[in-house]
Amino acid sequence: MCGSTPRYLALLIAFSFPAAADDSIERFEVMGDQAVQHHSAQSVEQLLKQMGVDFSAAGGVSALPIINGMMGDRIKVLIDGNDITAACANQMNPPLSYISANQISMAQVIAGVSPVSAGGDNTAGVISVAASQPLFAEDETLSWQQGYLSSQYRSVNDAMAIGAGARVASKQWLLDYRGSFEDANSYQDGNGDKVIDTLYRRQNHTLNGAWRDEQQVISVKLTHQYIPFQGFANQYMDMTNNRSYGVNLDYQRDFSVGELQAKLNWHGVSHEMGFFSSEKTGMMPMKTDADDYSYDLRWRQPLLQDGTLLVGHEYHQFTIDDIWPAVAGSMMMGPNDYININNGQRQRVALFAELEKPLSQRLWASAGVRYEQVTTDTDKVQSYSSMGMMGMPNVDYQASQAFNAAERKVTDNLWDAVLQLRYQLDEMQQLELGLARKNRAPNLYERYSWGRGVMASTMIGWFGDGNGYVGDINLSPETAYTASVQYSVNHSHWQFSSSFWYSRVQDYIDAEVIGSFNRSGLAGGERNLLQFSNLDAVLYGSTLNAVVMLTEGEFGEFSLAGKLSSTVGERDDDNQPLYQISPVQTELALEHQLGSVKSRLGWQFVGSKKRLDSNRLENPTASYHLLNFSSELNLANLSIRLAVDNLLDEYYQMPLGGVSLAEYRADNSQGFQQLAGQGRSFNLGVSYQF
Repeated sequence: MCGSTPRYLALLIAFSFPAAADDSIERFEVMGDQAVQHHSAQSVEQLLKQMGVDFSAAGGVSALPIINGMMGDRIKVLIDGNDITAACANQMNPPLSYISANQISMAQVIAGVSPVSAGGDNTAGVISVAASQPLFAEDETLSWQQGYLSSQYRSVNDAMAIGAGARVASKQWLLDYRGSFEDANSYQDGNGDKVIDTLYRRQNHTLNGAWRDEQQVISVKLTHQYIPFQGFANQYMDMTNNRSYGVNLDYQRDFSVGELQAKLNWHGVSHEMGFFSSEKTGMMPMKTDADDYSYDLRWRQPLLQDGTLLVGHEYHQFTIDDIWPAVAGSMMMGPNDYININNGQRQRVALFAELEKPLSQRLWASAGVRYEQVTTDTDKVQSYSSMGMMGMPNVDYQASQAFNAAERKVTDNLWDAVLQLRYQLDEMQQLELGLARKNRAPNLYERYSWGRGVMASTMIGWFGDGNGYVGDINLSPETAYTASVQYSVNHSHWQFSSSFWYSRVQDYIDAEVIGSFNRSGLAGGERNLLQFSNLDAVLYGSTLNAVVMLTEGEFGEFSLAGKLSSTVGERDDDNQPLYQISPVQTELALEHQLGSVKSRLGWQFVGSKKRLDSNRLENPTASYHLLNFSSELNLANLSIRLAVDNLLDEYYQMPLGGVSLAEYRADNSQGFQQLAGQGRSFNLGVSYQF
């Protein structure tokens, strides 16, 4: 456990200084219809990064969020309050890919100790984003209320994004539409070289209709997404189609004794992987069809002395078929279809209760318990062929026979418990404490990926590391015991916050080496064959936020904002680092506001990544500095944003970027190089409301 000096310095500073609770990742929320103006010129990833979320690189709109050093399914991501499951062996269609920044009216990030009512089946925290919320008018007649048009251009990849929205409403009725279209080429790095296979195209649409009276609100939301292509530089495959539809019903009613909320949701997706451009070529079709069905029932009951009891019941059913069609004339990919997951099912049934109550004028408490039963199952599978090659047995056929003979249905019973305390030290100072026991059951690919051959196993995995992965039916659920503490102080001209969290995770789902391969036969071409496995792990870290007003007067307001964050993650048995743990990060920004113009000059430092996961052959990365500038003009109906990202055009490799498999396929003599970040980009964003 001998970390570097900067890491321990970050922990020391975090305990030595206070911070504003509103700026902490522990609970960060953005709300309001006006958010359209501010988010139209950025991506969902950029928005959530400002709220303290890291991202593991993937496609242009499919990066996987990381909170407290934990990635992917360890974070509960809710879209409009509903679960959407990544329906892909590489998680190319994660929940956040189904919503654009211009569609978001509310975003919330709760790290670590999240209330049981915020969602179960997670160990890292909750990200909740919502598209247009019902916003009615005061007139009895249905009439035009608001519309907007937005656009953004980024020079680094010639990306163009456009968005549009319209709302008509009365006192009882509402109809709201929001849509977006994005198109981007592959971006350039700081050396001016193209980072191949990072191009994409996407469109998202939501249509929300609602009705209300004095006691109740009923809303129906329709969603559609179409991604004809999206490059994944750190995966062996690309996305060649992702088409989804969704229906979300929401009912809320106020009673004299409490409040009822009910949600019903369906989301279906047809997903395909393959190759679509000369930047990464090949022939291997993969098709996935999946559906999410869920409902959520909640009753909120006021109690005496300002207390509130919330009880709820949730049901979620995810079904998936993952088939790799045979390729005519191919000896390796035929004559049969490869059936990777056949009628896969993951069912979650949950009950929870949560009590919130002020214990005194200064002390507030929240306590909750949640029970969740998770059942997974799948039918029999099939390999491309039963025949071996060159006298060697067909390991995929043998694996399919063993898999089909095994008992595949598994039921996990999960218990979560959360306690949160908030103490108001005085008018300016606040102390928060959180304790939680949280659980996550394995996903279907962790449990049921059965192929043992190099080609089959390298199609599994959302880590961008080039290794191959094999599932394990007998995986146990993860159980995380987390403690967090946050101290904040808020003065009129300065604010500070410091937070620290610690998680001990039993049965953390990691990966152990069961083999290796080298397709190129060259030095540096080695990769590992890994099997998902349980072990114990420890993760901890801290965050410091600070804002100080420098001057204010006729030349405007000048302020200085800073942030320092550090994360450590390691296996319990040998203290070896976990995969994709972010190095120390520091941000410092000078901000200026004069009337309707707000400008920002920001400096970001990311430390060198030297603590590496040897099982995944993780690459080291050097430290780097980025300088970013932005200026935004906000008028009554018009918002214009000019920005220059990576102002000095610095070349850097992303510590959470994985390896560039696209570059490796183009030239394998250099081995598996870390994915490079974006070079200088001149950006223009415009949003107009009418």
